[in-house]
Amino acid sequence: MSTKICTAKQQMRAAQTFTFFSIIAVLLLPAIIPMLLWIAASIFVYAAAAHHPNPKVCDFLKYSGYRFYGVVGALVVILNFSPQMSKALGGWLPLSLTIWAACILVVVPLGIRDLLRAKNEPWQDLEYESDEH
Repeated sequence: MSTKICTAKQQMRAAQTFTFFSIIAVLLLPAIIPMLLWIAASIFVYAAAAHHPNPKVCDFLKYSGYRFYGVVGALVVILNFSPQMSKALGGWLPLSLTIWAACILVVVPLGIRDLLRAKNEPWQDLEYESDEH
């Protein structure tokens, strides 16, 4: 076992990474490729941060994950019924804009709040035991 140090800045970045890239992915949702790439990459980022030695990092990650993965799950359901919904909203463009606006309203404002909260959190360097050699 070796002792390692996680700096305050590393902890803050770990708390902000998932939220930051989730916001970017949602803002770029009409260009579907960034969203698909982030869905795949987010699993690794989430798993890495979920085992962070500081539980405050995990708290930031948990709520950001709820929002992002909730939106992704809702997109799957909504897009399954998109032909019927496009008729109800008057076409594909209004449906697309409505879905995009809803995704932005769920992820972006609370994500920005979390980014600012993580920035203002009084992070301190953390010593922890690691199994790595």
